[in-house]
Amino acid sequence: MSVSFLDRLGEKATRKLAAGSSRRGVLGRIGAAIAVAPAFPLLPVARADAASAPSPTLSDFERRAQSKDPTKCNYWRHCAIDGVLCGCCGGGVHTCPPGTEPSPVSWIGTCRNPDDGRSYVIAYRDCCGRNICAVPKDCDCNTADREMPIYRPQASNDIIWCFGTASTAYHCSTAAIIGQAS
Repeated sequence: MSVSFLDRLGEKATRKLAAGSSRRGVLGRIGAAIAVAPAFPLLPVARADAASAPSPTLSDFERRAQSKDPTKCNYWRHCAIDGVLCGCCGGGVHTCPPGTEPSPVSWIGTCRNPDDGRSYVIAYRDCCGRNICAVPKDCDCNTADREMPIYRPQASNDIIWCFGTASTAYHCSTAAIIGQAS
């Protein structure tokens, strides 16, 4: 039976390794590696490049957004609103007008404030109980910035959310800040 060249080479390397090392030596090297490994994150690395993460690309709405007039569709909180602004109907950006009641459920969106550059989670809530508010065209908004399809209803602005109120008649929509997005 002939032994191939690779078998002889493997045997020679294994015998040389066994002759030059002991169990105690192998265990010592493994122990040293375990002791030194936690210090690797402390070594100086080029972290300056990692710290300057690329800035997120702004959507069309975010480029046009303003923070002065909440009765305009391009107000920063209205990035995912679909409906008539309650600020144009006697209410506020986060309050329903008199004679209406807020829906018990809402949809959400994440909007970027142009003043501080931070993103905030906004809860859009329909105000129900009166017929739709008749307003100028610039108060009837459909700003579906990054809108999700209808199979994610909690993020959809295409549903009238007047469920569980005395009247299912839609009047207007509010945009209240829930908190800062992480």
